[in-house]
Amino acid sequence: MKRVVAVFGVALLTVSAVMAQSGAKPGGNAAGKVAQALMDMENQWATASKASNGDALAPMLSEDFVALDSDGSLHGKADVVARTKKAKWMTNEIGDMKVMVHGDSAVVTGSWTGIGTDGAGKAVNAKERWADTWVKMSNGKWQCVMSASAPIK
Repeated sequence: MKRVVAVFGVALLTVSAVMAQSGAKPGGNAAGKVAQALMDMENQWATASKASNGDALAPMLSEDFVALDSDGSLHGKADVVARTKKAKWMTNEIGDMKVMVHGDSAVVTGSWTGIGTDGAGKAVNAKERWADTWVKMSNGKWQCVMSASAPIK
């Protein structure tokens, strides 16, 4: 019995030390707060896209941001912002989001449904899966560094 209590005590101390190093608080969920903040940013991204508001999207993207579109094309931040301003969406909805936090980085996955005209003037009626990689920058703000999408068949 003493051995069980001792093992439990060591385990409790280890967990407490890890939580103290990570800045987590007992009863608090730092990863959950980050996950919610990133899902909120993803929703802001979708709202900005539907409104053709590239200026609202720009601060969410890192300067070296890369988008890998479902057609295999690559686009940098300036191109994505410009295309967002030109696109006209009747439907631009995201859902099924999942967030995996890894310290100062995170991957958010989800689904997207879009009906409208993209920034290149092409008619779109699509459903896709996407994955966005976010990094907590030195200024403490989260920015997306990579986005990739694939069609749902």
